[in-house]
Amino acid sequence: MTAARMGPDQRAEALAAMAGGELDVLVVGGGIVGAGVALDAVSRGLSVGLIEARDFASGTSSRSSKLIHGGLRYLEQMDFELVREALVERGLLLHRIAPHLVRPVPFLYPLTKHWERPYVGAGVTLYDALATSMGNSRGLPHHRHLTRGGALRVFPALRRDALVGAVQYWDAQVDDARYVLTVLRTAATYGAHIASRVQAVGFLREGEHVTGARAQDLETGEPIEIRAKQVVNAAGVWTDDIQEMVGGRGQIHVRASKGIHLVVPRDRIQASSGLILRTEKSVLFVIPWGRHWIIGTTDTDWDLDKAHPAASRRDIDYVLDHVNQVLRVPLTRDDVEGVYAGLRPLLSGESDDTSKLSREHTVAHPVPGLVLIAGGKYTTYRVMAKDAVDAVAHGLDGRIPESVTDRVPLVGAEGYAALWNQRGKLARDSGLHRSRVTHLLRRYGTLIHEVLALMEADPGLKEPLSGSDDYLRAEIVYAAQCEGARHLNDVLARRTRISIETWDRGIAAAEEAARLMAGPLGWTEEQIEREVAYYRKRIEVERSAQEQDNDNEADAIQHGAPEIVPPAQVAAAGVK
Repeated sequence: MTAARMGPDQRAEALAAMAGGELDVLVVGGGIVGAGVALDAVSRGLSVGLIEARDFASGTSSRSSKLIHGGLRYLEQMDFELVREALVERGLLLHRIAPHLVRPVPFLYPLTKHWERPYVGAGVTLYDALATSMGNSRGLPHHRHLTRGGALRVFPALRRDALVGAVQYWDAQVDDARYVLTVLRTAATYGAHIASRVQAVGFLREGEHVTGARAQDLETGEPIEIRAKQVVNAAGVWTDDIQEMVGGRGQIHVRASKGIHLVVPRDRIQASSGLILRTEKSVLFVIPWGRHWIIGTTDTDWDLDKAHPAASRRDIDYVLDHVNQVLRVPLTRDDVEGVYAGLRPLLSGESDDTSKLSREHTVAHPVPGLVLIAGGKYTTYRVMAKDAVDAVAHGLDGRIPESVTDRVPLVGAEGYAALWNQRGKLARDSGLHRSRVTHLLRRYGTLIHEVLALMEADPGLKEPLSGSDDYLRAEIVYAAQCEGARHLNDVLARRTRISIETWDRGIAAAEEAARLMAGPLGWTEEQIEREVAYYRKRIEVERSAQEQDNDNEADAIQHGAPEIVPPAQVAAAGVK
């Protein structure tokens, strides 16, 4: 099966299809949960549409710790079912659903007291045992105990007096935004209609029954009515906003918790493993990320701008202070290449501390025709999607097949293992260095042939992008042609990670990337200049926000950058 393209022509076709008849399911929200719902529903034989007000994965789903994990710390909270469920999903993603995108990563857990070894060891033993009992530990080594000397050989950057020994265990990681995009392309391949920059502004109603959504194409300003037998709200931290469109906050209440991450060059921390540290509130990860490390995260309440959560100086200093407690050579703000902030959509509870709110998910049916799904963890998105579509099935006439997404590989996965073994041949045939082929395989899997075809047609696309040597020019064109990228920020922040992986946050790469996108998207010279100017302004205000002392000051600064596509003004009673 050929993977569906998600270029400008396909977006127009999707909008026409959504406006032209009644869907079984309309999904509102293009993050990981919405993408999962669309794939689950379409693979059950339902007609599906999905709309996203901004770029796909532009919210929480591109700003996570980029881990696929069982949640080792939840064992301490005795939440065995959440851990078991997540470990099952980790195994499915690693071995069946997306082996090209999800890969193993080791973590070192330093022990600061000798008495911790049996306690931590018992927890990690249970973690491995739960994975093994589900038959999903294949390919991941079991944990091992290390002396202080052994731990320092794995992680020489640690201060000798910061530990008495360590336990090393394994989890997995993923490029979160790329994974979302791949789920969406898989859904489109099976027939789902998908469009970004389309905002739901109200619901269509027949009495109490929701019969679809009123939407606006933010690119053109055109209104669209999309009729559907069932609407699924998968809007994450915007869940309460969508619920207000049906006359109240509804059955699910979501609190946004801000987490920030720092990106530093790989040579700043000498180690061959990731690191997990306990903090007074939660845990802090040091995660290998290509030629970089990702360090995070925080966990603080956020009630300001949901579209652009801001990282303040206080946030950055918090992360640096905690990681520097164990590093032999402390990091400074000058070592930080990139910073990103994201919001977790946590189910609101009685606790004032967001770190204590539930990471589990819930599904509600507040009015006929509307399903709400919120909470959860990135790792368990597929289970969340299944539960949401199960709820949809109750509102549809006739028998709906059971979910099959545990057996549906994402596009790029089928045949990946064989192609990985042939990467030397791919390098010779394409004229690319073997490391470039490895990079492409880990981003596209077997879809690498589509990217290589662009280079064959235009050899100039084999060259690295100016200002960001890690990415080839072909990847920028491919993002616009096939991956739904409509604006420069979509490519620099999500289709690639240039915005957090370069010292200048992608400024040097911006103009060339915009010109590469111009052909597939039909941009004029004026539009190219506008895209570059917008991107530069966004980076400018983010950098300035990161110099502010607190959330309110940082948020105020970030409002200084205009939106490249302004959101629609939604009336409080946006109901028909």
